[in-house]
Amino acid sequence: MPQHDVLVIGAGLAGQRAALAAAEAGASVGIISKVHPVRSHSNAAQGGINAALNPEDSWESHAFDTVKGSDYLGDQDAIEIMCREAPDELLHLEHIGVTFHRDEEGKLGTRAFGGASAARTYYVADITGQAILHVLYEQLMKHDEVHRYEEWFTTRLVQDDEGNLAGAVTRNIRDGSMELFSAKAVILATGGNGQVYNPTTNALICTGDGIAMAYRLGAPLIDMEMVQYHPTSLAGNGLLITEGARGEGAHLYNANGERFMEKYAPNKMELASRDVVSRAEQTEINEGRGF
Repeated sequence: MPQHDVLVIGAGLAGQRAALAAAEAGASVGIISKVHPVRSHSNAAQGGINAALNPEDSWESHAFDTVKGSDYLGDQDAIEIMCREAPDELLHLEHIGVTFHRDEEGKLGTRAFGGASAARTYYVADITGQAILHVLYEQLMKHDEVHRYEEWFTTRLVQDDEGNLAGAVTRNIRDGSMELFSAKAVILATGGNGQVYNPTTNALICTGDGIAMAYRLGAPLIDMEMVQYHPTSLAGNGLLITEGARGEGAHLYNANGERFMEKYAPNKMELASRDVVSRAEQTEINEGRGF
């Protein structure tokens, strides 16, 4: 029976980053993924990641944009932590090998993104998620104390006699064998459940496994209705069109040739927050101006 101090279930960007942090703190780490880690859905993060790194920007401005973009429903304590730590984390990623875009002066370059009051999105062409995934995976491979279980499917979480989380039951996809993992702590980083929608830009692996396993143990689930809609995809097949396209100046038109965001967000236009753009598109479709 494999035993670890920390068991991370899911090996996308969140899972790999958590595994690295635990390993750097001296813990023995097992990281389980039902697909090869670099095939995780973090690959779908194309456009970039936000950080108030520019001296003229601030984490407070980043935080306010995030709170406002959530219609004031976001967890403001979590938003503050994210925005405060984002600049140092972005520099850390750059230092370990993520090749973020640089401008003509050799400085880290940015693009504008929806809902932002400043251009604070750092990117690697249109493969930002994939680029970060590969770098984090390279870092994981350097740690002898990180044990990777690739193409293992977690079927349930395990509790000890006192009700504490103590590990997980898994299946090796390659040969079908079952294995019990023991751990002092378990981190769920299994992603969302976007496959409940059709069509969706979510990959086939986004089936809410971790959410379901936690629910079966009695964990309370909150904000399950908070599923973000990305405004731009190819109709019918759910192929995502990166927000970077609008950040670089792409316009949205209805079937009448009207740049309809002028009616819904005259200041931000196509770079309004995603929920605003998505609702505007649905309104245009409902009123007969869709393609």
